[in-house]
Amino acid sequence: MPSIFLVGPMGSGKSTVGRALARRIGYRFIDADRELEARCGVDIPTIFDYEGEAGFREREARLIDELTQLERIVLATGGGAVLRPENRRCLTERGHVVLLAVEVTEQLRRVAGDKRRPLLATADPEAKLKALMTERQPIYESVADIEIKTDSRRMHHVVSRILKHLDDYPRASESTGSP
Repeated sequence: MPSIFLVGPMGSGKSTVGRALARRIGYRFIDADRELEARCGVDIPTIFDYEGEAGFREREARLIDELTQLERIVLATGGGAVLRPENRRCLTERGHVVLLAVEVTEQLRRVAGDKRRPLLATADPEAKLKALMTERQPIYESVADIEIKTDSRRMHHVVSRILKHLDDYPRASESTGSP
């Protein structure tokens, strides 16, 4: 089975689902945002403060290139990782891309008050989430091999749906060299 890359908006469950999925299939789980923070020694809001979003995206692109070359991983990407064409190429060419989708109202409920999300440091977080979704949804869909809604679904149900899809999806078995 190829590596699995989770994409989707903040609050869609990429980290939670990714950890459970990796445990279930015996893969290593990596959260790209947490990995970037560990390597930089500061949190993402601090990177944004010092380098702006452009500096953060540069660091993120180098990390995505490196991590997508690893085998047997489940990678939870940051919500904006798909914005750069080189990231999209790394994701689609090196693994199986799963889009975790969530409605804005549920997304807002999940991320409200999270100070580690610099893009939500605004007077109207709901409007910001809607704008991000309008911009990013077509990009998410363009890279995804499957889209799974996470709105009121239990995490184990989402993991089971991903596994069923991987069992049924020809590309997943072809990339491992299985018949």
